[in-house]
Amino acid sequence: MQNNTRLWGHLVAFIVVAIWGSTFVFTKLLLLSGLSPAHIFTLRFIIAYVLLLVFSLLQGRELGFGGKRLSIGKGRHRWFSDTWKDEVLMMGLGLTGGSMYFLTENEAMNYTTTTNTSLIVCLCPLFATALIGAVYKTERLRPRQMMGTVMAAVGVIVVVLNGHFVLHLSPLGDTLALCACLCWAVYSLLMIPANSRYDVVFITRKVFLYGLLSMVPYYLLVSNSLPSGGVGEVIQLLHNPSILANLLFLGCVASMICFVVWNWAMKTLGAVTATNYVYVNPITTILFAWLILSEKITIYFLLGTVLILTGMYLADHKGK
Repeated sequence: MQNNTRLWGHLVAFIVVAIWGSTFVFTKLLLLSGLSPAHIFTLRFIIAYVLLLVFSLLQGRELGFGGKRLSIGKGRHRWFSDTWKDEVLMMGLGLTGGSMYFLTENEAMNYTTTTNTSLIVCLCPLFATALIGAVYKTERLRPRQMMGTVMAAVGVIVVVLNGHFVLHLSPLGDTLALCACLCWAVYSLLMIPANSRYDVVFITRKVFLYGLLSMVPYYLLVSNSLPSGGVGEVIQLLHNPSILANLLFLGCVASMICFVVWNWAMKTLGAVTATNYVYVNPITTILFAWLILSEKITIYFLLGTVLILTGMYLADHKGK
């Protein structure tokens, strides 16, 4: 039974990363339509939070459909954590896995190349492994596992650079990408105590809530955070079916569903093993571009993919 659960955990983690790897297309289309990174993040998290809140409010209740009773979830809805320290922990999750991560990652691409951003952000498992291992001795990797995660990181470099071994350094942009990388590493660390005390739906709802609340100072302090036409212009853009469909995908699938099952995967596999699946992100992104945009598959992609998959296998199997 435990082996089956872990197998499902691996499958879920892979699917989530695959979906996240495809979101660049939808995000790019929304950016071209006139929405900013802040607007996209806010709208997708609002959609995700509202849907998850409705689900939480229905927990423990029965609904009637065609003369039958359908039970929605287990237990009762709760608004707050058990202690104020745990509530602060949820705030930290909302900041690191929500607003700070998305803002720093998206802003990085305004100052540096997409290649630099992808390369730095996709190396976050290395930082997460080091950070989690420094705090939790039981989570420290053995030599074989460490070799595996380093091998996977090398594979990411090969895939992202794609034979063009030239990086255009940009101190500000690369620093922002590094901040996004560190935010996800801290998010992975904070998920360990959160997962040990609360269910994944409650945690994910808190991530969305505090991710949204922490955006308020950004909108107040950044003068160009809203378009010239104000909120009305954003609402007008939402009348476009294509824009609305892209946002619904990002909010319902890439945010609400993916965050819930990703947090479950972290609880099932452990923070380090689950985070290693971020290495798969560039693979799924390039495959998606090949299928939809007819981009070419190169020998560097194949070589990097082999390194990533082999490294992840070694990282997930304990050895001496």
